[in-house]
Amino acid sequence: MTKPEPGDIAPDFTLPADDGREITLSALRPAPVVLYFYPKDNTPGCTTEAVEFSALLAQFRALGAEVFGISKDTIESHRKFREKHGLSVPLLSDAEGHTCEDYGVWGEKKMYGRTFEGITRSTFLIDGEGKIARAWRKVRPKGHAAEVLEAVRALKEGGTDG
Repeated sequence: MTKPEPGDIAPDFTLPADDGREITLSALRPAPVVLYFYPKDNTPGCTTEAVEFSALLAQFRALGAEVFGISKDTIESHRKFREKHGLSVPLLSDAEGHTCEDYGVWGEKKMYGRTFEGITRSTFLIDGEGKIARAWRKVRPKGHAAEVLEAVRALKEGGTDG
């Protein structure tokens, strides 16, 4: 499995969102897009990350950027997660896992001495031409949304060079 890197064209997808829309990545151009992949709804780290992205969503949108959270959870799970925590970031369901695989975020993980398959928390900033401008892998949730916001600002100020 190859992992897309900065400079690569971001793998395109169409996924259902928790607000009833279907989101196709390529249709969002020329807006910059932030995709954050997270393991599971309603877990502590994922909640921290989703709450922080939601808190900064207006600032991302003021820069013309769209932000989406992606996991393998169902749309129903996403809706409950969103309602419970007052989230504003749209959540996409990759139930089949194809998008997770295309971005190289699905694979073996270890926690508490156990090995299992899952999503490695990762974020991708995609520029207006559909290229990956930045990739963060094995993300620590706290403060990450603010770091990504700074990268979007830098992208907007510096043109489309990643």
